[in-house]
Amino acid sequence: MATGVNMMTKDPILKVEHLSMRFGGLMAINDLSFEAYRGNITALIGPNGAGKTTVFNCITGFYKPTMGMITMRQKAGKEFLLERMSDFEVTRDAKVARTFQNIRLFSGLTVLENLLVAQHNKLMLASGYTILGLLGFPAYKKAAAESIEQAKYWLDKASLTDRADDPAGDLPYGAQRRLEIARAMCTAPEFLCLDEPAAGLNPRESLALNELLRSIRSDTGTSILLIEHDMSVVMEISDHVVVLEYGQKISDGNPEHVKNDPKVIAAYLGVEDDEVDEVIEEIEHIAPGGTL
Repeated sequence: MATGVNMMTKDPILKVEHLSMRFGGLMAINDLSFEAYRGNITALIGPNGAGKTTVFNCITGFYKPTMGMITMRQKAGKEFLLERMSDFEVTRDAKVARTFQNIRLFSGLTVLENLLVAQHNKLMLASGYTILGLLGFPAYKKAAAESIEQAKYWLDKASLTDRADDPAGDLPYGAQRRLEIARAMCTAPEFLCLDEPAAGLNPRESLALNELLRSIRSDTGTSILLIEHDMSVVMEISDHVVVLEYGQKISDGNPEHVKNDPKVIAAYLGVEDDEVDEVIEEIEHIAPGGTL
């Protein structure tokens, strides 16, 4: 289990309350409530079709929930009702960053340029949204220098410094995943949402990802919410795990609690509720103390 800030601090950065999302006759999320704690890595897991990405889309402003509240509270104490905000406002004002299942880098730009593009808003503000940058005004020069330093910092964190001048599209898959996370961190988020960051990674790449996420949590204090199917990643780095099935929460706790929860085991094995006890007995018979 992950080390670092313990979820028992109970300082929620995100509160999801009675969230529901309906698409026509399909209830994708049904009365979901959970909290993500400040400085923690929270994993949102569940079988395919459980509604995990829909939850992410509601949190990050891509969907407007049918019902419910999503409250983000920044370190300074300012609160945002994310369900009322657009995706742009969630990123700009609430300081929530996101990556996607499918990598969305600017493949024709260099690795360094991808990290500078992420800081576009800061540079535009420093330019006064005019030609002050072209004229070399001190405020813009200062902001540009800070952006380059920020990019260099995350290049180092993501172990990509030696590839800074290469096109992002030329990177190996695992390095592209790390670059996408580094680019998100260049926006200085307080809350980072990662949609299946370990998808398609080999064991060595997964290890590098784990190290990067731990570093983000410990060095910046950024809170992380991730969707992930790779249970080795989830159980290794998460402080807190929330489990969905058919749009409803079936378990919520630390990794040890969740991986031993009969409802979670049944959901992943695809058995009915009335078969749970029988399945658990079989697991215990084969491997006493057995878990997911």
